[in-house]
Amino acid sequence: MRRELLGEFIGTFLLILFGCGAVAAAVLFEAFSSLFEVASIWGIGVMMAIFASRNLCPAHLNPAVSIAMVIANKLEVKKLPLYVLSQFLGGFIASAVLYLTFQDAINTFELNHNIIRGTETSVKTAMMFGEFYPNPGFADKFSISTLSAFSLEALGTFILVFVIFSLDGKMKNGDLMPILIGATIVLLICLIAPFTQAGFNPARDFAPRLFSYFAGWGNVAIPSLGVIIVYVLGPIVGGIIGAIAYRLKITEQ
Repeated sequence: MRRELLGEFIGTFLLILFGCGAVAAAVLFEAFSSLFEVASIWGIGVMMAIFASRNLCPAHLNPAVSIAMVIANKLEVKKLPLYVLSQFLGGFIASAVLYLTFQDAINTFELNHNIIRGTETSVKTAMMFGEFYPNPGFADKFSISTLSAFSLEALGTFILVFVIFSLDGKMKNGDLMPILIGATIVLLICLIAPFTQAGFNPARDFAPRLFSYFAGWGNVAIPSLGVIIVYVLGPIVGGIIGAIAYRLKITEQ
């Protein structure tokens, strides 16, 4: 059990280190010219995190996936709280490492753009950690309701979980599974990130969000109950529907 929890911690740590690191580089240095580049780093990060941790654990790296696995009888329910805790801890520690890495760059960015951390304008740097709807990078182009954002996060997680279940145990070459999951993440981010930043993972969102709350962003990091509904409840609901849909598919075969 300790190996499993360590694996979930390490995998989630790496996932968020690579993924949120890409967002930080894009925000602070304009290091990428397109959403596809950031999405690709997220996808490769997911792939590498699974490869790095799967010899220790099932490499869920996502509470929504772990809950879906319980629904599908692929994970004992007694393990679920410890899996989720390990995932959140991995995300929180990764956020701390990212903050220490980019701290000087964040301070300089805020100074150059007249951003006072904790005020409304600091969402431009808070988005490196937690997620917001509409995506602050596209906020001048449209608005989006909490219900619509919730639906998009649920839809993305539904697709992700359904793909994971469809691949699990069905591939002759198991090394392809992390690659295909990473590719799925790239596609989903390209589709949904302009609206919600594309989380699909409560640990990926809430752990960095909580860190940024304590790192000075305060209420900007957690502006309303809506962010919890969209980025925590949305993926959980989508994952559960994905697990149920897959079980129905198997029953019909």
